[in-house]
Amino acid sequence: KILNALQQCRTFARGAHLYACRHCQQKHVAPHACGNRHCPDCQGSNSRRWLDAQQHLLLQVPYFHLVFTLPHPLNPLIQQNQAALYKLLFDSAAATLLQFGRQNLGAQLGITAVLHTWSQTLLDHYHLHCIVTGGGPALDGQSWVHSGADYLFNVQALSEVFRGKFCAGLKQLYRDDHLDFYGQLTPLGQAPQFFRLLRQLRSKGWVVYCKRPFAGPQQVLSYLARYTHRVGITNRRLLQLDDHSGTVTFAYKDYADGARHKTMTLKLEEFIRRLCLHFLPPHFVKIRHYGLLANRGRQPRLASARALLGMTEPVPAPPRVESPPRCPHCGSTDLELIEIIKPRRPDPQPEPIDTS
Repeated sequence: KILNALQQCRTFARGAHLYACRHCQQKHVAPHACGNRHCPDCQGSNSRRWLDAQQHLLLQVPYFHLVFTLPHPLNPLIQQNQAALYKLLFDSAAATLLQFGRQNLGAQLGITAVLHTWSQTLLDHYHLHCIVTGGGPALDGQSWVHSGADYLFNVQALSEVFRGKFCAGLKQLYRDDHLDFYGQLTPLGQAPQFFRLLRQLRSKGWVVYCKRPFAGPQQVLSYLARYTHRVGITNRRLLQLDDHSGTVTFAYKDYADGARHKTMTLKLEEFIRRLCLHFLPPHFVKIRHYGLLANRGRQPRLASARALLGMTEPVPAPPRVESPPRCPHCGSTDLELIEIIKPRRPDPQPEPIDTS
């Protein structure tokens, strides 16, 4: 369903608008977009609308950027249990940060977490980007507790607690029979093999990375604009489709080689396989808020936080005005809608001819 939507985006299969330009008298057709959240063409406008709604959540405090990464031995299990293990990743990372906020600062942090599942070469690389307030309201609600300007928490300690929470949650999912094991993973359905995997996971260090704090709230918005609605690969990274050889060539950054720009060519089947690794389960929410920013009761908590910080209430931003359609011939926006063209249904397959 997702692949069909991406393939049909801005084609007559989705329908179209037929316009006439009052300035140059030319007519043109504007095919409809698919609106799918995995479509690189459609996510730009969705990202801008989402960002408009987030501006009133920002506070005049430092913000830190932390990344929680799952070890690669978990990748096959995640592929067969995406919804359950993505949720466990969110829950474990958020619970770790909120626990450190309570214990180390005596405060309730605000967290925005964004799920990413891909590497630059479209392989599975499951990690969570977290934007965290540098401090928060004291647990008694009477003051604001500030973190250090350049330091939030020890990443080694975060890593150990995150690993413990995720492994405990994974063990509980197994005991509650909420995990699936198919194909080559069928042996993991047996307790000895599953608990051997758990011991392997607990024996290694997990990666939690804390980047330098943002320069200010506007830089947070700039970051979110790039990351929240990103998909596995953007159009500008696609360089060539070779119909003769059946290959796709795309650009990527090799971070293991100093972030050098390189190209990779894959057989079409392998490219599609990698792309499909990053399609989210239906209705799964990939951007979540916790603590001070949790959805339920968020506005009263933010109003109290602004009062503690001596901030004034933000003025709601006016709704974004979408750019009007333009004539591709002269650039004029003085267009007249002539017809709405219905989506074009595929031609039915002909009945096979009986040659017996």
